[in-house]
Amino acid sequence: MPKVALLKQDGIQAGDMELNDSVFGIEPNTHVLHEAVVMQRASLRQGTHDVKNRSEVSGGGRKPWRQKGTGRARQGSIRAPQWVGGGTVFGPTPRSYSYKLPKKVRRLALKSALSSKVQDDNLVVLEDIAIDAPKTKEIVKMLDALNVDTKVLIVTADKDENVIRSANNLPNAQVMTVEKMNVLDLLMHDKLIITKDAAEKAGEVLAQ
Repeated sequence: MPKVALLKQDGIQAGDMELNDSVFGIEPNTHVLHEAVVMQRASLRQGTHDVKNRSEVSGGGRKPWRQKGTGRARQGSIRAPQWVGGGTVFGPTPRSYSYKLPKKVRRLALKSALSSKVQDDNLVVLEDIAIDAPKTKEIVKMLDALNVDTKVLIVTADKDENVIRSANNLPNAQVMTVEKMNVLDLLMHDKLIITKDAAEKAGEVLAQ
């Protein structure tokens, strides 16, 4: 089992913690990680692109000239696709780009992302995060004590408004609960700070 240092909020080591080997100690599957990121980014696309076809552009209600006898090709509307100002054929229309991967694949991707944090020494486990009132300086003080000066994802076991609001003004910090933890956010942040309870919870849920 991977063993990491268990730290207090002020950076002092409070002991060691053994993480669930089947969640934090596997060989990261880069292909599955890529698939999970592509899926998440696809679901973030708005898909509001749209073009007007010949029934939606204005004008063109009258046949431009009679069918026969002019020597010109027959035309039914000046808003047909071959005309300047006409409708567009087979253009993009509003759609959803989201799709889902199998549950086992999504779970493997999440375990791979967590294991990669452990292997790269980018995982920090805290005994607890206790902030009495929403104050940005408290999070800054904690990050300074932990020597974290890069993009950081803070994961707690339960929703804590004081921690969330304290980190809101920090552009390089994001807070979420263990239930909301996802592959894209794990990979986008250089460091992962997770509480002891959240790490145990993740180990229990993802190991199933």
